[in-house]
Amino acid sequence: MQKTILITGASAGIGLALVKMLQNSDYKIYAASRSGNFPNENNNIFPIKLDVNDEKSVAQTVEKILSENEKIDVLVCNAGNGMAGAVEDMTLDEVRYQMETNFFGNVRLIQHFLPIFRRQNCGKIIITSSVAGVVPIPFQSAYSASKAAIMILADAMSLELKPFNIQICCVLPGDTKTNFTAARLFAEKSKQENSPYKNRFEKSISKMETDEQNGMPPETIARAIFKQIERKKMKLRIVPRIDYKLICWAFGFLPVRLKMWIVGMLYG
Repeated sequence: MQKTILITGASAGIGLALVKMLQNSDYKIYAASRSGNFPNENNNIFPIKLDVNDEKSVAQTVEKILSENEKIDVLVCNAGNGMAGAVEDMTLDEVRYQMETNFFGNVRLIQHFLPIFRRQNCGKIIITSSVAGVVPIPFQSAYSASKAAIMILADAMSLELKPFNIQICCVLPGDTKTNFTAARLFAEKSKQENSPYKNRFEKSISKMETDEQNGMPPETIARAIFKQIERKKMKLRIVPRIDYKLICWAFGFLPVRLKMWIVGMLYG
């Protein structure tokens, strides 16, 4: 029996890699993006226009998928963006922008799907967080905070939803070579010559961009997500690649001062 999956952020990066990985499977794939564009290489891929920050857009998407299918099996919350800048240089609107898609947009989408999954008494939700949600990255503080927030939300939801047979899996990618680097936005004040953080900010961003563009291919993350989709019982949290697993494990018990010293040496 064909299963149904909605993947957000499906036009590029990890989302695109996951769609391509699923295209020859028994899944009916709704590939969602703000543009609604997708190179339809297979008749089980259905491009759909979706803005997770727009209540009407989310409601219409859910209604459309329900009207075309008896059941929805998997939701992959992969939409996200990046905003860089020192906290002092960021306006509250810029911080809100960062939180809007990475946290509130995902929450909005999940809230629309939960009643459906409860009625079905089954459903899988996979959320893309980041190693940055465990390791605080300077000059990407709002991004780190948004990824930490969605990760903790997923942990709490897993307890709330256990009686309804709804599974949650949070995926924490490390540095990944995608268009995320080129698409990153910068706080306006961070671009000014008189910013007291300018030299350290530029050095830190340069390090991040180099690491990202030398990072793992998005297919590595997509493969890890696909493996969880296929599992009878998903893991609550996965960190693709052994080096990032070790980093997240170490940050769970190292003294705070030592952790901050390590991050400062890398990015400070």
